[in-house]
Amino acid sequence: MPPATATARTGAGEPKSPTRQSAPEARAAGPAARTPDPSTSRRPPDEPDLVERPGPALPGWTAVLLGAAALGSAAELLHGAGPLRAVRLRPWEWGALAGCAVVAVIAFGGLTRGRTGSAWVLSLFGRYRGSVRRTGLVWISPFVLRRRIDVRLRHWRSEPIAAVDAEGTALRAVVLVVWSVRDTARALLAVDDHQDYLREQVEAATARVLSQLPADAFRGDGPSLRDAEAVGDRLTRVLAAECRPVGVAVFSAQPTRIEYAPEVAAAMRRRQIAAIDAKHRDTVLTSVIDAVDDTVTRLTTRGLVDLDDFERQALVKDLTVAFYTRRGGLTDQGQE
Repeated sequence: MPPATATARTGAGEPKSPTRQSAPEARAAGPAARTPDPSTSRRPPDEPDLVERPGPALPGWTAVLLGAAALGSAAELLHGAGPLRAVRLRPWEWGALAGCAVVAVIAFGGLTRGRTGSAWVLSLFGRYRGSVRRTGLVWISPFVLRRRIDVRLRHWRSEPIAAVDAEGTALRAVVLVVWSVRDTARALLAVDDHQDYLREQVEAATARVLSQLPADAFRGDGPSLRDAEAVGDRLTRVLAAECRPVGVAVFSAQPTRIEYAPEVAAAMRRRQIAAIDAKHRDTVLTSVIDAVDDTVTRLTTRGLVDLDDFERQALVKDLTVAFYTRRGGLTDQGQE
């Protein structure tokens, strides 16, 4: 190979690996690049062979007609001139009578009732054979194992879940989850108990999502856990991704209550009051300064007073004290 070709393959023209990042680029990315998104974390693997499919079933009236025909045929064979007719049956008649009895037992033994909002999951010798979502009178083979599963839209309210926010403050959260079984095969066979799995995933997802933001933005108007809509959307995405491999569809996961743990509630309440008071005082002081500036500007612009620097400073001081005292007193009276 010519040297020029080798240089081109190993030099600046070589594509960089997308998984490697230089140190300056990593520092420039900041904390956002180092904080993983909880909705893109590693999820349980899907089982491609375990997917819901229609199971073998027939309308119930078909089995009823077949069983009635078998009973009628047996009665016709037994119909004779006297009570000893059954003893004089020929071998083929005994075989036909036994076949009619077997057909009647299988026909009537497989009848069951399909309910709206539920489904039958069928298995034979431990192997999944399909799911039946029919309603009304249904015939299913009596040789398969039938297990009923609820596929209605359901909701569940959690108990207070222990978590911490981005600053490490202990929290208690209650979450309302709206869900349903989407894939009956996976919900019943891919996990031991899909309801217990959902409850545990709610606790884990709540702890992960709440740890991404502070409970309250005391130092500004940044994002916090008080934005219930944003927190609920992220929690819904995380839960939906975690529960999809087991056949459970999560439509909504909304925190109904996020509060501080009892051991830190009093201290955080005092901090909230102090932050509100500081913000209020800053607002009042800003309005007072604007009013003083406007007053002094009007007096000097219209020529009502002629002030030097010392007199201007004294006037500004007196007006600031007067306006602040007045506005602070009115605010305190309004709060009382």
